[in-house]
Amino acid sequence: MKKVLVTGSTGFIGNYVVPELLKNGCQVIASSLSEQKAIQCSWFSQVKYIPFNLAEFDDTVNYYSFFSHPDAVIHLGWEGLPNYKAAFHVEANLPRHFSFLKNLLQNGLTDVNITGTCFEYGMHEGVLSESMPSDPANPYGLAKDSLRKLLEGLALTIPFHLKWIRLFYMYGNGQNPNSLLSQLQKAIDEKVAIFNMSGGEQVRDYLPVEKVAEYIVKIALQDKVNGIINCCSGKPVTVKHLVENYLKERNATIHLNFGYYPYTVYEPMSFWGDNNRLNQIINKPN
Repeated sequence: MKKVLVTGSTGFIGNYVVPELLKNGCQVIASSLSEQKAIQCSWFSQVKYIPFNLAEFDDTVNYYSFFSHPDAVIHLGWEGLPNYKAAFHVEANLPRHFSFLKNLLQNGLTDVNITGTCFEYGMHEGVLSESMPSDPANPYGLAKDSLRKLLEGLALTIPFHLKWIRLFYMYGNGQNPNSLLSQLQKAIDEKVAIFNMSGGEQVRDYLPVEKVAEYIVKIALQDKVNGIINCCSGKPVTVKHLVENYLKERNATIHLNFGYYPYTVYEPMSFWGDNNRLNQIINKPN
């Protein structure tokens, strides 16, 4: 039975990853900032829960022992989202997360799975493949990309499996209330007549969070494909189509006021992921 540490276990993705690991017969060590929040999770009684505040990181502590010698870690924790433009991602999060992961690796961890972001690709348009050079255009993307590079450098002296899981866009229950579909659902629930949004012509790559969790676990439980792995559908879709399809699936009616908000400047207009490497893992033909 594989023992897997999940950081950020009570977050949007973590709440789906933990049950998926349990479904796959894993022993789960779940960690997050608040035990009070964790107790409310459906999986709490089935895991070993260890609360941990990364702001209190102490390099004299052996965190590999502290977390009961896991076989692998799925590192989902990251503070301050969805504020992608704040400098603290680079100034505080980056050194803190690297020090934590380095401590685990120096003390015996051999398998690291970390969620990165499609923002690492920067302003590239079109299909994004893992072989493309990274060129992040916001502090969050820069911090994540820098963490990956630091870990790749560490792997030159400490042998370990590094799987860098680049997340694209996702949706589902429990998502940040400021996300597009969460706001749309709130408008539906409140029977609002008009929903203001952007022009909707942006092209993106979306997956339901349940599928994201399934893919993360499949990636983590194998060691044949390492390095950067896009976690995506590989299918471009416009935001307009996503929203209209969401309404159709829920048999909901609301006037979509396209063009009310300007397009964001920190991401390209049209991009989606190449999922060939992911398909190798999930044994799905390309």
